[in-house]
Amino acid sequence: MESQNLKTIKDELSHLSQKQLIEIVLRLSRFKKENKELLSYELFEAQDEDNFVFMIKNEMDENFRNINTKTSYYIRKSCRKILTQTKKHIRYSKVKETEVRLLLHFCENMKEIKPSIKTSTRLQNMFNTQLTMAKKALSKLHEDLQYDYNIIIEQLEN
Repeated sequence: MESQNLKTIKDELSHLSQKQLIEIVLRLSRFKKENKELLSYELFEAQDEDNFVFMIKNEMDENFRNINTKTSYYIRKSCRKILTQTKKHIRYSKVKETEVRLLLHFCENMKEIKPSIKTSTRLQNMFNTQLTMAKKALSKLHEDLQYDYNIIIEQLEN
């Protein structure tokens, strides 16, 4: 079966009743965990973005505390997993400030890892890449917010 393009799906959805739409959404939520997570975000967390960011930061902090620091391989693997989860939450939100806040928090946590990430080129590259992505997202924010977040970025770069 071949999937239709987004415009065709949108047109078809506009012709359905509210009851049919609810059934389709509920059916979609059964198939993939990500669909259910996105639906949960849209229904329960999108109205309070600050609380959403707070919850994700707490989850990140907990995951960073549980990292196995015996070798840089385990650190890198755990950081990748945390970053993947963080990126998923950023995709749900679509708010640029949320993206900046979460990426900077990720970088702050990476910088605090013992042994230092400077001992591993791959970890340092991961850190630099996320810092660059935070800067890129930051450029799309209001100037006052840019100033505040640039201070944090400068501290992370030193």
